[in-house]
Amino acid sequence: MSGGGAGSGGPAEGTPGSEPGTGAGRTAGSTADARRATGAGKAAGADTRVKLLEGALRTLAEQGIAKTSARSVAAAAGVNQALVFYHFGSVDELLAAACRYGAEQRVAHHRDRLAAVTTLAELVTCGRELHEQERAGGQVAFLAQLLAGAQTQPRLAPATAAGLDLWTAEIEKVLVRVLAGSPLGEFTDPVGLARAVAGSFVGLELYEGVDPEGAVRAFDALEQLAELAAVLDELGPVARRAVRHRLRRTGKG
Repeated sequence: MSGGGAGSGGPAEGTPGSEPGTGAGRTAGSTADARRATGAGKAAGADTRVKLLEGALRTLAEQGIAKTSARSVAAAAGVNQALVFYHFGSVDELLAAACRYGAEQRVAHHRDRLAAVTTLAELVTCGRELHEQERAGGQVAFLAQLLAGAQTQPRLAPATAAGLDLWTAEIEKVLVRVLAGSPLGEFTDPVGLARAVAGSFVGLELYEGVDPEGAVRAFDALEQLAELAAVLDELGPVARRAVRHRLRRTGKG
């Protein structure tokens, strides 16, 4: 038996009292190094995932779903295309994750602006501004491409719906708030209306590509409807009761 072992009476390796740099000291140092390496690896992995998500957003918006592949996304992200499959398993899964990621980023960016809306007219104006910003950034085109792709690739449908739901949830909050004191409030389904609004803005992105003037007129028509709702809100008590009565009769019919 060599000296310093358990049977020699000296301190065993790995116990308190061993020399600095040996035993427990060396083990603790190795563990700390391993933890640092693991942390660095996780950070690098997270950074790569974000690059791929943003690369997918750019590729789909700029090239369309037909030309979106592991190679084109990896090129946009500046990484090896094998990392698409390492981090996401498939291109479809990457696109699904990118849809959620993109919607989360954009909704968070506009949340305060939407929270400040107090009337339907303001909502239409806000929507028009958001449409311009999102169209310029390619976000609406991205959603439109995913909606088109989901028709032939069903695996994309749940994630695309989830991305749209993030938008509709914010719009629904606004509608519930602004319709609360309006005669229209008790006859309008804010959940369904929020989906109609979200769907119309995505549809207008596609329509605008072939008929820009028509898209402008569509927005103008929405603003006119919002102004009509504002007129209803300004009616006196007797007129508001008459409107409610008429709407109730129409609803029963």
